[in-house]
Amino acid sequence: MRAGTSDVSPTSPGVARSPAPSGTVVPACRVPGRGERDSSFYNGRMDRPIIHPDHTDAGPRATPSGRSSGPSSLSPASTPAAGPGTGPSLAMARVPGTVPSPDSPDMARSPTGPWLTSRARQWLPPALVLLALTGIWEAWVGLRGVQAWLLPPPSAIARALVEDRALLASHGRVTLVEVLLGFALAVVAGVALGAAIDASATLRRALYPLVVASQTIPLIALAPLFLIWFGYGLLPKILVTALIAFFPITVGTVDGLRATDEDTRDLFRSLDAGRWAYFRFAKVPAALPAILSGVKVAVAVSVIGAVFGELFGSSEGLGYLLQRSMSQFLTARVFATIAVLSAMGVLLFLAVSAIERWLIPWRRMGDR
Repeated sequence: MRAGTSDVSPTSPGVARSPAPSGTVVPACRVPGRGERDSSFYNGRMDRPIIHPDHTDAGPRATPSGRSSGPSSLSPASTPAAGPGTGPSLAMARVPGTVPSPDSPDMARSPTGPWLTSRARQWLPPALVLLALTGIWEAWVGLRGVQAWLLPPPSAIARALVEDRALLASHGRVTLVEVLLGFALAVVAGVALGAAIDASATLRRALYPLVVASQTIPLIALAPLFLIWFGYGLLPKILVTALIAFFPITVGTVDGLRATDEDTRDLFRSLDAGRWAYFRFAKVPAALPAILSGVKVAVAVSVIGAVFGELFGSSEGLGYLLQRSMSQFLTARVFATIAVLSAMGVLLFLAVSAIERWLIPWRRMGDR
């Protein structure tokens, strides 16, 4: 080794080179020419393992020449500590077998403990509000001596839920079938119509105003017409449910498909991609959040559509049971039916939310 020069290769990673004294010639790193095939050059200084910061555990790693190297030489002493504002501890992520502390950012990102904590923060406030309102309701009815047929206390509603559980379950199955079938029809029709409106400017000008106008017609006027046209079977209830549910899906699909980034469109054009490839790999993933937001709204209002259809001509279903109980002044059963309908809507909303988290994992990671 010459005096005043460093014994470390100029291309060694992570090692600072000592400055050479004045007058000393430091050899520069030679770059091979276009047609050069010097194997000693690649096998010597530049044949180093490619190590990703998140995959530093011991084991073979790929090298630029295709060979695998031995275990990593990283150790706690040689791993740099994470500075302020750099996110999770880099040293902890690079050392195999290190267990993060409970207060570290790495522990906050784990899917076990924080999941329960976030769910508790999400559901505890509404549960406490509902419990407080129920207590106030029970106390007010008891203190004022309100008749049970006018406003039953929550305890009487709970007794009706238990005593009439078989009746509520049999009618609830009918309503659930109507909700699911009408909702499925709304999803298919809404997504297809939204994609057609986005694909053609002519269809957008011709159909979009009609889609908006369809929501200005009151369902109380359409439901009897559907009964006249299609009879008293299952079909009119499905159509009423689909009619009330397809609008948010259509609007969400149109807005989501039109919100594709311009840079993404230019990238696909530069790659000479066809319209189907652009629609499948660019527009649909970008539109999924807006589409699923409309689907969540639609599944909640689908329950309302099914009840509307049952109120105007049916012999079974929760809407029919609701109307029959009201005519008999069974107010506790009326409130029990409303509670079952509300629970049905909430559970369907949660099911669609779970599908959304499965289809759009990047939104779940961004919300942490």
